[in-house]
Amino acid sequence: MMRWSPAAPPRPGCPHGRLRRLLARELPHGVLLEPSTLRPWASANFVGARHLYPCAVADDDAAALRPLLQARLETIEWRLPGHIVADLVVEAAAEGGLRIEVLTVED
Repeated sequence: MMRWSPAAPPRPGCPHGRLRRLLARELPHGVLLEPSTLRPWASANFVGARHLYPCAVADDDAAALRPLLQARLETIEWRLPGHIVADLVVEAAAEGGLRIEVLTVED
């Protein structure tokens, strides 16, 4: 097993890019993914990552769109070889728009 380090590059097989492509396919018209970030994450039993995907919303309807998008993304069975989506949250971003945060753990 590889040791985890916050300074290390993403682990082999990191699903960040694949997850971004899958999210882009599921977002409704008018919601665009902005540059995303990845933060390594670990607990006593699991190793994974927090994937942060800011989204620009074309109209100023982010508050109404947030619960609908949350419900839509929760129903998806994400196919990420070697990883499991442990949690997914859609929240209002401080600078406007939305932010999708996905926690993945290695399978």
